[in-house]
Amino acid sequence: MNHSLLQSINSPADTRRLSRSELKQLAIELRDYVLQSVSQTGGHLSSNLGTVELTVALHHVFNTPYDRLVWDVGHQTYPHKILTGRRDRMASLRQIGGISGFPRRDESEYDTFGTAHSSTSISAALGMAVAAKMKGEARKSVAIIGDGAMTAGMAFEALNNAGMPHACGLVDMLVILNDNDMSISPPVGALNRYLARLMSGKFYAAAREGAKSVLKNAPPLFELARRFEEHAKGMVVPGTIFEEFGFNYVGPIDGHDLDSLIPTLENLRDKSGPQFLHVVTKKGYGYKLAEADPVNYHGPGKFDPAVGLQKPAVAPKTTFTQVFGQWLCDMADKDKRLVGITPAMREGSGMVEFEKRFPQRYHDVGIAEQHAVTFAAGLACEGLKPVVAIYSTFLQRAYDQLIHDVAIQNLPVVFALDRAGLVGADGATHAGAYDIAYLRCIPNMSVLTPSDENECRQLLYTAFLQDHPVAVRYPRGAGIGAEIKAEMTEVPFGKGEIRREASRNSGQGGKRVAILAFGTLLHPALQAAQRLDATVANMRFVKPLDVALVTELARSHDAIVTVEEGCAMGGAGSAVMEALNEAGIEVPVLTLGLPDEFVEHGDPAKLMAQCGLDAAGIEQSVLKRFGARPALVRPAVNH
Repeated sequence: MNHSLLQSINSPADTRRLSRSELKQLAIELRDYVLQSVSQTGGHLSSNLGTVELTVALHHVFNTPYDRLVWDVGHQTYPHKILTGRRDRMASLRQIGGISGFPRRDESEYDTFGTAHSSTSISAALGMAVAAKMKGEARKSVAIIGDGAMTAGMAFEALNNAGMPHACGLVDMLVILNDNDMSISPPVGALNRYLARLMSGKFYAAAREGAKSVLKNAPPLFELARRFEEHAKGMVVPGTIFEEFGFNYVGPIDGHDLDSLIPTLENLRDKSGPQFLHVVTKKGYGYKLAEADPVNYHGPGKFDPAVGLQKPAVAPKTTFTQVFGQWLCDMADKDKRLVGITPAMREGSGMVEFEKRFPQRYHDVGIAEQHAVTFAAGLACEGLKPVVAIYSTFLQRAYDQLIHDVAIQNLPVVFALDRAGLVGADGATHAGAYDIAYLRCIPNMSVLTPSDENECRQLLYTAFLQDHPVAVRYPRGAGIGAEIKAEMTEVPFGKGEIRREASRNSGQGGKRVAILAFGTLLHPALQAAQRLDATVANMRFVKPLDVALVTELARSHDAIVTVEEGCAMGGAGSAVMEALNEAGIEVPVLTLGLPDEFVEHGDPAKLMAQCGLDAAGIEQSVLKRFGARPALVRPAVNH
């Protein structure tokens, strides 16, 4: 497609000079550009195809970046990025050194707030609106919230706060609910277009307020009118709940209809106080394959838009997520007490088959991580065995519930922590970098780190057998392709294993090194150890730590190296040093893990190499710390 109009848009100010017909053409070109761009880089597709017209309308109506747009969730902002000067950088999307797949304040002045997790926009936009009022600035604040983000309690906490008077009075802000979980039929769309324009207009507002002032002199009539208005609006719009929060509710309107969006936004822009606009969009809109299958087109890799997603010629390796999903079903067959819980991540956490086979024991609680954890605690109190499938980074949101509602009460809840470690293209906001550090400090909690797919299955089984809270952490994607045994076998709790022994004849002043590996980094550690002639232990448990194995290796080796795909500060390496200190053993310890910085998005293998956690990086770190002694490094072969 010829993108001639889009090529002329270098900032949102350019959209404000366009006519309505030109804006419609711009939306057509923008949607095609999103499709072509994402098909070449991979990334979020369905959600972005659904926000094209809304993005065009917002930048046309509002004076961005002076007016603040806060997107939530952030993976619906590709059209926004394209219209705000980053069109030519879309080829670098989610790659090392390229632009992020989410809004970032350090990337553009148009990205007013970083929103990679959900349900934060109303709070942030409210803060911006209050700040504007305190500073005497006439800027507008707009929160665009969608993709299920309204299911989180934080969104309603913010609504409750936004609708009440602040010290500076009622604030001027607009909340837009991008409702993409339902469709709108043409007749209803036409009716709602008319109602939305009417209800957002000055005449309706003036008439309503004028009638109220007259009727207040006759209280019974006023109350009757108030009830009639509420019920009349309730018959055509689902807005009563938002009105109760103190917002003026408008909608629902068709979010793909610029003739409806633009005048409605213009009306709401000029109104004071908290405003709420309900727009209905369709995920994947304009690309039939994505409309028909928005889940699979949510975050595809590279593909040909003319053909669509294709099954790979070679069957991919089994992922850790799939290992969990299969284990969950098998365990549910064995134990009727098992209940599976997910905070809106059925596909991502591998629970599709579980839902089909055990619908009465499957609970998707929405984007409500805090509730998910306390809900699990309640189930455990009644003798059930809940398994909470949750991304490592999302469990951070429920840390208080984890401590107070699960750990203090020592309830047997299993936490299946997907996406532990680096996650590649999604970047720092989605990386599971901190779970080892934030979990191991909690009494009663255990933390398990499987090294491959089969061990993941067996450690999940082992965790389920315990009578206290246990977390099993595993990374995104596939492992080494280990054979997965159908039989489930309990692993000795808190015990690691030696996987490689260093040579006993480490002479010539060489140091015997023991590498303690936690999780899937066992395999690059084994490769490095082959060259270094080092001992390698597969620790399997961060907590309880195998102190006997740690002290034995410390006494029989000259140096200890710990390796983990998690933050080095406070992580498994710190646990090892604490154990050695407690035992009174003095031995040099090198802790290798993720650095004290937020690791950016990019190819996972390249990121691991940058962090020094591939085989070469582990080897180099050991040599740098302990020296390249003849016995430490295998002799080169002369040809």
